[in-house]
Amino acid sequence: MLLAIDAGNTNIVFAVYQDDTQQGVWRISTDVKRTADEYAVWLLQLMALNNIARDQITQAIIATVVPDALFNLVSVCKRYFSIKPLVVGEPDVKLPARALTDRPDEVGADRLIDSIAAADRYGGPLITVDFGTATCFDLVDVDGNFRGGVIAPGINLSLEALHNAAAKLPRVAIKRTEKVVATRTVAAMQSGIFWGYVGLIEGIVQRMRAETGQTLKVVATGGLAPMFADATTVIDHIDNDLTLHGLVLINRLNQE
Repeated sequence: MLLAIDAGNTNIVFAVYQDDTQQGVWRISTDVKRTADEYAVWLLQLMALNNIARDQITQAIIATVVPDALFNLVSVCKRYFSIKPLVVGEPDVKLPARALTDRPDEVGADRLIDSIAAADRYGGPLITVDFGTATCFDLVDVDGNFRGGVIAPGINLSLEALHNAAAKLPRVAIKRTEKVVATRTVAAMQSGIFWGYVGLIEGIVQRMRAETGQTLKVVATGGLAPMFADATTVIDHIDNDLTLHGLVLINRLNQE
């Protein structure tokens, strides 16, 4: 079985796969101070609840946009599973596609992996929209290569900034409002965030299509993707396992 680890700025996702079939997936908040032993105590108990034994894990792969978390994640694989994991971005790890940008080294591992996975599942050219700590719109060509994109503040970051910068504005939850024009402060904030992001999604996608001259499919991923997909017609597919699928593909290529 394969242990796939996707370390983002907000959460770290651990998933176990038997071939292409997901056997279990678990999330923990990203904390660079968390030790390998702490990860192991948490992960091994969750695996046991899914009847997955430690010795069944024979391969591991890690992708991270948080460099300070990498050492302890690698240590978990080595110490508790006796595996040297593949780390996406290291020179000896082969990828089925490339970042064709001015500075390929600046492209986050998650963005490149999502491009690879989306092209495999849906075929390029397309746009991936990742609702994470940042909201990323990424252009993927017909061969699955990452060609560039747009990075906007994430929804939760925007909410937090609104609350922190204005003394009289409370902290609110993300919610779709029935009307755009609100008659209460909380509803007005929720409307601005929700419908503002719908406008952002539609506007960026429209401009990317116009700029490339291509009819680009749109694949959305991230926990908030379903909420926004119901409010706009520009999103064609929702795929919350996109990054994990990309890790499975990359691991398979390197095992072959």
